[in-house]
Amino acid sequence: MSPAVQVRRVSAQEAPGCIENLADVLIDCVQGGASVSFMNPLTRERALAFWRMVADGVRRRERVLLVAQDTDGRIVGTVQLITALPENQPHRADVAKMLVARPARRRGIARRLLEALDLAAREEGRSVLVLDTVTGGDAERLYEGTGWQRVGVVPNYALMPDGTFCATTFFYKHL
Repeated sequence: MSPAVQVRRVSAQEAPGCIENLADVLIDCVQGGASVSFMNPLTRERALAFWRMVADGVRRRERVLLVAQDTDGRIVGTVQLITALPENQPHRADVAKMLVARPARRRGIARRLLEALDLAAREEGRSVLVLDTVTGGDAERLYEGTGWQRVGVVPNYALMPDGTFCATTFFYKHL
């Protein structure tokens, strides 16, 4: 566990100021092989555009953005709660872009982000969370170990950053 890392919710006013650092984390994760919707090489402009879209979603209250910051204030991890769902699902949210920069891994940051995510979901009135992750990866073991329930696996669901197919495991959690 890394007590020197602070996990917190980013306000709509703060979100634009986090974009550069969040782009660094995303690029690092994609370069490291994370299948998180982007192909390698991920350009800085593409990463910045993605995080601008996220910041706009936070401003519109369609997303909750959480970050983990080191003692220098640098973002080393992040996760999102997507709350903009159909009107018949006001109790549910999707979890997206659980990212921890490679140098910051194995320090309990992802677990702390998930704990903060649960709290944020409750604050938003959400009681069912859904996510997907690469089958067989470290994140799959993390979710299994933190109370998430496996739904099933879809073969060839997405591409890894190098273009190879990967299976995806879906999970849910009731709060």
